[in-house]
Parts: sequence; C-alpha cells; structure tokens
Amino acid sequence: MSQLSERPEKPAVGLPLPHESAALHVTGAALYTDDLVHRTKDVLHAHPVQVMKARGRITALRTGPALAVPGVVRVLTGADVPGVNDAGMKHDEPLFPDEVQFHGHAVAWVLGETLEAARLGAAAVEVELDEQPSVITLEEAIAAGSFHGARPEMLTGDVEAGFADSAHVFTGEFRFSDQEHFYLETHAALAHVDEAEQVFVQSSTQHPSETQEIVAHVLGLHSHEVTVQCLRMGGGFGGKEMQPHGFAAVAALGAKLTGRPVRLRLNRTQDLTMSGKRHGFHAEWKIGFDAEGRIQALDATLTADGGWSLDLSEPVVARALCHIDNTYWIPNAHVRGRIAKTNKVSNTAFRGFGGPQGMLVIEDIMGRCAPLLGLDPRELRERNFYRPGHSTPYGQQVRQPERISAVWEEVKENARLADREREIAAFNAAHPHTKRALAITGVKFGISFNLTAFNQGGALVLIYKDGSVLINHGGTEMGQGLHTKMLQVAATSLGIPLHKVRLAPTRTDKVPNSSATAASAGADLNGAAVKNACEQLRERLLQVAATRLGANASDVRIVEGVARVVGGDRELAWDDLVRTAYFQRVQLSAAGFYRTEGLHWDPKSFRGSPFKYFSHGAAAAEVEVDGFTGAYRIRRVDIVHDVGDSLSPMIDIGQVEGGFVQGAGWLTLEDMRWDTGDGPARGRLLTQAASTYKLPSFSEMPEEFNVTLLKNATEEGAVYGSKAVGEPPLMLAFSVREALRQAAAAFGPAGACVELASPATPEAVYWAVESARRGGSHGVSGTPADASVLSNV
Repeated sequence: MSQLSERPEKPAVGLPLPHESAALHVTGAALYTDDLVHRTKDVLHAHPVQVMKARGRITALRTGPALAVPGVVRVLTGADVPGVNDAGMKHDEPLFPDEVQFHGHAVAWVLGETLEAARLGAAAVEVELDEQPSVITLEEAIAAGSFHGARPEMLTGDVEAGFADSAHVFTGEFRFSDQEHFYLETHAALAHVDEAEQVFVQSSTQHPSETQEIVAHVLGLHSHEVTVQCLRMGGGFGGKEMQPHGFAAVAALGAKLTGRPVRLRLNRTQDLTMSGKRHGFHAEWKIGFDAEGRIQALDATLTADGGWSLDLSEPVVARALCHIDNTYWIPNAHVRGRIAKTNKVSNTAFRGFGGPQGMLVIEDIMGRCAPLLGLDPRELRERNFYRPGHSTPYGQQVRQPERISAVWEEVKENARLADREREIAAFNAAHPHTKRALAITGVKFGISFNLTAFNQGGALVLIYKDGSVLINHGGTEMGQGLHTKMLQVAATSLGIPLHKVRLAPTRTDKVPNSSATAASAGADLNGAAVKNACEQLRERLLQVAATRLGANASDVRIVEGVARVVGGDRELAWDDLVRTAYFQRVQLSAAGFYRTEGLHWDPKSFRGSPFKYFSHGAAAAEVEVDGFTGAYRIRRVDIVHDVGDSLSPMIDIGQVEGGFVQGAGWLTLEDMRWDTGDGPARGRLLTQAASTYKLPSFSEMPEEFNVTLLKNATEEGAVYGSKAVGEPPLMLAFSVREALRQAAAAFGPAGACVELASPATPEAVYWAVESARRGGSHGVSGTPADASVLSNV
C-alpha cells in the first residue's frame, strides 16, 4: 500500500462524524459573508443598474439623477476602473459593459448609505440603448451559426468501419435543460481597505485565489495587495467557482474609491437573472450495435449553451466529451463539441461540470434503443460495460472495470431486483391506469481537473506551545464537509485527538495560488497537502521524542496523543512533547504541498490520461406513474457508491444522498423557461423565483432511500485510500429518469420506444405515456445493416 493511502493505528479518518459546523448551522450561529456586515462600521450598500433588454449598445448612461437621490454616495461606471475593466479569465466579460448582452445585464452599480437608497438610485439611472437582434435559444444559435470558443473533437478507432460492421444503426436528437444552482446563500461580498491601502475582501467564493486575481487586475494592483477570505458558503455547486469574481471586484472598487467598506449581496431575483446556470445541451447522434447489442460505433455532436461569454464553457464541453462513454466501451467514436453563443447569462460550472450532460446522452440512447433491439435496458447496459484492458475514447485505460460490475451486482442484490421486477409486472397487469417500473443505471466519473495545472493543493499547519494545532488549507467549505475531513486527516497524520485541532477560514494570505474547490478534488488535493505538512511536523517531533525516550525515531509512534516506543512502556504526552520541541528550537509550523501525479492531457488531439482515477456507483430506482396526469412518485432508491476507504462516512453518505436528489431535480423537476417571443421582454428569465422554478423538496424524496458505500475499496495513491464523492452521485439520478421512461412505456404495447423530455416533468411524462399508447415514439430512426424493416420506429 502506498504511503499516501496507508492508515496508521487508531486513525481519526473513517470515523462517522457530524459536520464540523452542524451545530452552528442548525442553531443559526454560523456566520456567512453577509452576516459580517453587522460587525462592520459605516458600510455602503451596492445595487446593480440592470438593463431589461436582451441585447443592445449603450448610447447614453446618465448617473446624475441617481446622485440626487438621498443617501446615494456614488455611482460606479467603467470610467472608475483604474485597472482592467473585465471580470473573467478569458477577458470577454467587461465588468461595466458598453453593450448589453442579456436581459438584466448590470451596466453600473450604485452605492448608498442603505440598500433602499442604493435601489432607488439604481432605478433613477438613465440608460439609452440601441437595441439589436438577440439569440436566445440553442436552436436559434445553431441555425444562426452563433458559436464561440474551442471546438474539440474526440476520435478513436475507425468509425466508418464500425458502422459498416453494425447490425443495427440508429440516429436521433436530444435537447435537455439547463439548471439553476439555487444555493441558499446568494452571491455576496464585503470589501474594505485598511490604512496601508491593502484590500481585504470577504467573498462567498469557491476559488479565493482567482477572486484575488480578478480583484487585483480590476484595481490595477498586484496580488499581494489583495487578500480574499471565504469563511464558508451557503452552497456553491460550482456556481461560485467563477461567477463571484466580478461581484467581489465591484465591492472592492467601491471600497477603494470611497474609503468605506462596501457590501454587495444579490437578492434572489437578481441572483437568478444575473448569474450563470448549468449548460443546457443539444445532441445529435448516430449509434451502431452488433447483433448482440454491443456498441460498435458512435458519431455525435454536442452543443452547449454557453451564454454571452465563455466563462468555463470550454472545459465543461471537454468534460462532456470525456464522459459520453459513461460505463460503456465504445471502440469506434467521433464526438464533436461546440459552444453556442446566446444572449443569456454566461453559463458556468455546476456539480458534475459537463460530465452529467455527456453521460445523459449515452444513457438516453441506451434507454431509447433497448426496445428497438429487443433487449431489456438492464441487459443492454450490462453487455456494454467496460472490461479489463479497455480504454476510453480519449485513450485512458479504465483501471478498475471490475468495480463497475461490483457496484451494479451489489445494487441488484440489495434492491431484490429480480423479485421486485416480478412484483411490478403483476402490479402493472392489474392496474391499467397506473404503472410502475424499476430501472438501474451506473456511473463512471473521472476525478481531477482536465487542466493539469489545477491539480495541486497547499496547506499551512501550525502547532502552538500548548499542543493545540491550527490548520489552513486552500479548499473552501460550502456545506460539503471538506473542513470536517481535513480535521480528521490532520488528527490522523499527527496521531492526536480531534479536539486538539482547529481549522482556520480559507485565506489567500495563508495558502497562495490555490485551485478552486471543484471537480470533486477538494479532499484529494487539500487532504494530501495537509497530510504532507503534518508529516513534516511529525518527523521533527519523532526525533525529539526519540531523544527523550532513549530510542530510535523509527521505533517511536504517536497514537492518541501519546508518543510511545514500540514494544516498550516508555511514553511522552503530546503536550509535553510539543513543549520540549519548542525549547529545543524545533520548527513547529510547516507548509504542505501536493501535486497529482500521472496526469497528462493534450487538448488539441483530445487524448491522454486527464483523471487520477474513476469513481463508480450504481442506483436502482422504482417509480409509479399516473396515466391520467403523468404525476409520479419515487417509491424506492437503492444506491451503492464507491468512495474508496471513506474519510468520513456520515459526510460521504450525505453527499451521495444530496447529489442524487439534486440530479433528480435537474432531470425531472427543474424547468427553466425564457421568453423567446419577439416582444419587449424577449430574453427574460420567466422562472425567477421558487414560486415558478420547481426545486426538489421532501415530497420528492424517495419513500425508501438506501445508500451503501462500497466496502474493501481502497484507492491506492489517494489520501488515506479515499475517493472523491461530491459530483459522481448526481448522475445516479439517471435511474429515476430511465424508470419513468419504462413506466411510460408500460402503458403501450411491448417493445415500444419512448422518448422522454428532460426535465421529465409530469407534463412531459404524460406526453410520453400518450406516445406509448400510440405505439411508441417516432423520434428515433433505425436502419439495420441487413435492410430488414426497422425504419422510423
């Protein structure tokens, strides 16, 4: 076992602990960015000047009327920017734009003594616009050829030969929806400038180092003149990886110009209309199967709705291409990706980061094609699983293909799949107007950033003279339990009780150049960095203990806060050991670092090994559908998920449950609507609140929900043998969508191919039921190689 994955005696990792801030969360004592306003004197409040048109060039911006409003202190415009007027890393996101690019685009910000004064001031600003034609939908963008950014292509094998060898060839299209993050805490920042002109920004950000970089270049400063801190976030889900930078820069600019602290917090409507979503996608595909239902070839084009600027759209599309295979071996593939430029908010990272979109395409294909092949969908999926020796279409070997089958078979056993399928068949036969179905789907998700440089983490660990320990690391806490895991890692590495360790807020002046807490890599990168720092300190302390105990350092162990000689009775308490080290002038602080080894990626050829490992999971979901309304309920869900050797089982099970429910929301409930008409409100987001945007709630939870972590699953080369958990469980929700498809099909004749919209709202399910009753969908065309009759079915 590798040094990184090996666990010592009596480790703190692996214990089922509650979240380190759980008591603060439930009592309301946990502080978030905007709570700090009440502890700050003379704060000014920022409010956006939004233009409610989809696109147009600004011909006049008059701020005088706003300054006449009582309580307004200043109006920030592009003329006030001392550095670079841009909030993005691609330099395509002007902070104060000359052109409006989406409905609700902020073109200026008003600072007021109160939020109400700032709001009234923003309403008084006069903006004249030369309106221009806008592109709102993906379909409009494709028709107009409106694209931006890279157009990656993934090619493996001989696609033409693969189709020639196929017994069955099918083609189709699929359009599926975007998704709103809807974190509990909206975007927020609080900035002030000290007497040395140092800028300090409290920001609800998943990427403090990049927020620091953007704030610095907007203000024309160097990074060492800007400090960004993230205390905690009330949810992020990827929406706070890139999007907070501009808001933090506005607050910092206001503080720099006025000399007073500036608070910026979006209300819910502003957050919904001004910040990016999960990318909606359009897919065109052609797939070939042999006579036994094994995939021979895939040709596909994936188009992402990037919105008005690039943001993270390029890596999102790259990851979508890397995950279109999911758990299936595709020997011959040609997949193209492109980014549509639309006049909507700039879409951004969202839990899974393109992986769900790519995987949804292949799972939809499998669900639609199984009836046409005369196969049970479960059987079709099993026949196409990766086997030993197989590689992905981009050239990375699948090292643990046996885990795909392991989680799958364990779910089948836990869910009593065979027995329940018989029960469901009997139920359906007896109930003509209500149908049930049970579907099982799997997940293979790559862990690491596609951009190799991001796969690094840092930490700073301090031991004080009284034996207490303070750890700093580059990861941010958004409720996912990262800090809890880092406390466990530190206590394990040092061999001390958990109560000895405290964690400091994430700050750029403690750990520089940190990567975003994203890509499910937070625990891998920061955990390994914390472990590295603690091991440096432990080695120094072992030398001290060895001298005191009269032994060799290699024979000393620190366990549960006591240093002991192996096989002897001599011991030294941790506090005494630390005090001794101090008086011997032994350094009691250490900077830790970790870089993920073994990664290489060529984005031009679209080949390499971009992922450290794959996380695996499987879920079986049972649903019941009302044939009159399309309403449905999730009766039971069984999940087996691979997290390696869990660092913190309670945290990991919570992440699996939460990820699954969020995925089910995207696939079945969350229906974003935009005004696509030609009227004055064209481009307006119609679902601007929880009253019009349906989120998962207790009523959508499975009536029976069973989550099991795969046992004996040590991951070599990862911190204490663990695996990432944040994103992969979201895609386990494909099982719900496929169960709904199969339940809808049960209303029609056997073998009916049913198309199902995404999200599969009750309305969409109703139309799928109606289609099944008419004999099945006509959205998939099939042409078998032997030219037998299988066209337009």
